[in-house]
Amino acid sequence: MSNLTRFGRGGSLFDEMFRDVSPGYFVRPLHGDPLPERIKVDVKENGDAYTVQAEIPGVKKEDIHVDVEGSVVTLRAQIRQQDEQVKDNQVLHSERYYGEVARSLQLPADIDQQAAVAKYDSGVLTLTLPKKVQKSAQRLTIN
Repeated sequence: MSNLTRFGRGGSLFDEMFRDVSPGYFVRPLHGDPLPERIKVDVKENGDAYTVQAEIPGVKKEDIHVDVEGSVVTLRAQIRQQDEQVKDNQVLHSERYYGEVARSLQLPADIDQQAAVAKYDSGVLTLTLPKKVQKSAQRLTIN
């Protein structure tokens, strides 16, 4: 038995509170998957380079930006989604989602920006980031 007090027309207290709310107010979102809150990444070291794989599904490659500064790699993606529910050639429900996600990684060594390569395929961004060649210390001759 419910502990909620019943009012009028046999409904519960909860039913009574939301009786005047339009049923259209509780329309379910069309897009089932939520927008990503974070970019998921895998980082591997291959001797003289790092390989970064980032999951960014549903994003056009033109909307992905990668910045490399020293040993810091920053990934940004603008997410745009539009969903429509159509019946008899009439739009019944339309939603748009816009947002941006970003992630920065601090790698153990500086990156050679000129030799870095980025590839985007099937929702996965793959970065090949060669380590910058460190010049060895040079001994100075004292005159």
